[in-house]
Amino acid sequence: MRRIDLSGLDVQNLQDRTVKVKRVVKVVKGGRTSSISTLVIVGDGNGYVGVGLGKAAERAEAEKKGREDAKKNMIYVERNDNNSVYHQITGHFGGSNVLIKPAPEGTGVIAGGAVRAVMELAGIKNVITKAIGSSNHRNVVNAAFNGLKEIKTPQKVARLRGKSVEEILG
Repeated sequence: MRRIDLSGLDVQNLQDRTVKVKRVVKVVKGGRTSSISTLVIVGDGNGYVGVGLGKAAERAEAEKKGREDAKKNMIYVERNDNNSVYHQITGHFGGSNVLIKPAPEGTGVIAGGAVRAVMELAGIKNVITKAIGSSNHRNVVNAAFNGLKEIKTPQKVARLRGKSVEEILG
């Protein structure tokens, strides 16, 4: 996967959403040490979206680290004319699978909390999703992210088959 060049993207106007905040406690000889782990999604609402994980002793620092990690892992999501995906796709990660289906104009985002954040920040406005298998937030978000990476436009499919778009859609 190629990295997204953030120089052309307005980094100041990126929106972010913290999907999961987890407090972790480690027991050591001197007592208990706690830290915070956050799962953050960053997007511009116009096709660019990224997922990151941040870990620190304080929540604000963990969210900042998660935001920076998400900016490093951004992808561009292809969307059709009614801001939906081109075709049905299933994303896989760990024990989680996320089914992503295109929807007609006016449907809205029909998705659970973790997947909804990914879809909205990617700029997808009409989609139906279903998380299958493990409900672990991190796995579900990564499964949705992997599914979005696999989307192919009609032009890309035509190029792979050595045909024109009219021959495929015709």
